[in-house]
Amino acid sequence: MTAKVETTLRGPQAYGLARRVVDEMEAAGVWPTPLNFELWTHALGQPEGALAGEIQRMTAAGEPFTEAVTDALAAQHLPRGRLTDQIRDAGQVLDRELSSVSSVIAEAHRSQAAYGQTLEQAATSIEAAAGGDGLQTIVSDLTSATRQVQHETESLEKKLEVSTQEVVRLREHLELVRRDAMTDALTDLANRKAFDEHLAAACDKAESSAAPLTLAVFDIDHFKRFNDTWGHQTGDQVLRYVASVLGRTAASPRFAARFGGEEFAIVFPYESSAMVETALKGVLAEISSRSLRRRSTNDDLGAVTVSAGFAVRRRGETPAALLERADAALYASKRGGRNQVSCAERLAKAA
Repeated sequence: MTAKVETTLRGPQAYGLARRVVDEMEAAGVWPTPLNFELWTHALGQPEGALAGEIQRMTAAGEPFTEAVTDALAAQHLPRGRLTDQIRDAGQVLDRELSSVSSVIAEAHRSQAAYGQTLEQAATSIEAAAGGDGLQTIVSDLTSATRQVQHETESLEKKLEVSTQEVVRLREHLELVRRDAMTDALTDLANRKAFDEHLAAACDKAESSAAPLTLAVFDIDHFKRFNDTWGHQTGDQVLRYVASVLGRTAASPRFAARFGGEEFAIVFPYESSAMVETALKGVLAEISSRSLRRRSTNDDLGAVTVSAGFAVRRRGETPAALLERADAALYASKRGGRNQVSCAERLAKAA
């Protein structure tokens, strides 16, 4: 969010802006979800901005604000500044700590080099010394130099220990930030970015090892109608329910993700087509076996069904091509009556 909008939200104009946002969203027939509210707040708070112009254009043209559309608008116009700041700040501290470690190591090298010169000079002096007094002076110098090196070493060890602890803390923090950036906030499954990265890596691994790899995609049946009837919050409840079933099914090395509004995916490595199909039928049966209730009113929502399609990766096939074939199988399930599983390979043979 821009500094202008951020300033408005922290002043007396905030309540008026919030009311305008709700009124504008209601007039446009847009559900007041957190993401939609953020988009409209940004647009009304900065009416000369690109986001405001795009929303005005879409409203005038009567274009629907679907979840996929709002996700795209957010990705383009609402860069997650807080996340960027966290990564930037952590990176700056990490750079500072690494610089400190480098300085400590350089100081240690200088100290050891100086001590080495002292020892070399002492060896030369011992060879040249003719009397006890000369040797006593040399030993005294060596003792003093050794104590100095010990003191500096202890100091360096403490500095390195502090820096090491800070680096470990920063690594843990960056891992948490990275995990948050790759997780879908609503369902706690991996998000589209994480899915794309995982599928690409899985395809590379399958290509090099010649191991089987299968991609399954899912879509909640009649979800838009369900959302329009019961509201977005109840729709979110359904999304979380479906995600929970998929998450339990996708124990490692399987990988589950939400990569669209009501679209999900599971990557199955090392499993045969028959094993994958059995697992998918089990998922659909479990999802449809439960009659859901609306939390706020306890209304009976009935059962939710999901359609699925899957494709086994071919040798040399790209992630995009694999996803396209799995999608085609999914839509075959939709056309065939929904709440069923279709296999891309069988569809190709039948064609």
